[in-house]
Amino acid sequence: MRWVRDYTPQPTENGLYRSALLVTISGNVLLAAVKSLAAYFSGSVALYSDAANSISDVLYSVMMVLGLYLAQRPPDLSHPQGHSRFEPLVGTLISFSMAFAGYEALRASFIRFQQGGLAIEPGLPTIALLFSAAVKVGMYLFIRNTARKLTSPTLNTAAKDNLSDVLTSSAAFVGAFGSKLIHPITDPIAGFLVAIWIFRAAFLAARENLNFLTGAGASEELRQRIIQEASSVPGVLRVHHLMTDYSGPRLIADLHVNVDGNTTLTESHRITDEIIARLEAMPEIDRAYVHLEPDDWE
Repeated sequence: MRWVRDYTPQPTENGLYRSALLVTISGNVLLAAVKSLAAYFSGSVALYSDAANSISDVLYSVMMVLGLYLAQRPPDLSHPQGHSRFEPLVGTLISFSMAFAGYEALRASFIRFQQGGLAIEPGLPTIALLFSAAVKVGMYLFIRNTARKLTSPTLNTAAKDNLSDVLTSSAAFVGAFGSKLIHPITDPIAGFLVAIWIFRAAFLAARENLNFLTGAGASEELRQRIIQEASSVPGVLRVHHLMTDYSGPRLIADLHVNVDGNTTLTESHRITDEIIARLEAMPEIDRAYVHLEPDDWE
């Protein structure tokens, strides 16, 4: 039986993390600069709200670098089970950063709404927002695919934030463009919509990462997959107990499995090792513990 598991990230995983961080940081810095300048010269509060969101993205990019560095450190005496909980911790901090951007967008939009709005010339804001949306679509697809490969809640939160940025840039585009063609008040109204969407994305991200931090269990669908995988091992009669809880972004699975009471000790070890190997090969599982019991045990 394997009592020690190697938590050190493999070279391929390290490369994926580095690529994701490079894309996230460079993309967010570029968009924050472009939208801030466009908002300053155009005076669009909707674009300002979107720029505030991008500035918060830069801050969470820095937190991602630190958090993922800590999460990938191998186990030591202070953290014998590894440092994986730093990942959802960083994801939670990112959600707070998103919430602050939502507050800033709401505040600026309310002030502009009280002033009756402002007609924005469509040229510069239009170009900046369309450029931003295109970049964020590319970032979302890349980060989402990387997060799935690594089962990373931090990168998954970042991907969701990128998707929300596409929608907020679209809302800001409608507001800035509509302020000239429809009515000046459409600009702050679009800012309100941007703020609401940011708050929604922040809430969903915080809820997901808090589940990872507080030891929530697996979904019923995943529990059934774990039971099916264990039950498929030759010699297993049934799984009569399963407990799961998150240790960082991945699950710890604890199973009680029934086998024939006449099974030899050698065969019992083989069954145990095979169940553990199959479960730990699942991307959602970090560690599996298996307790064998004779099926006729009273």
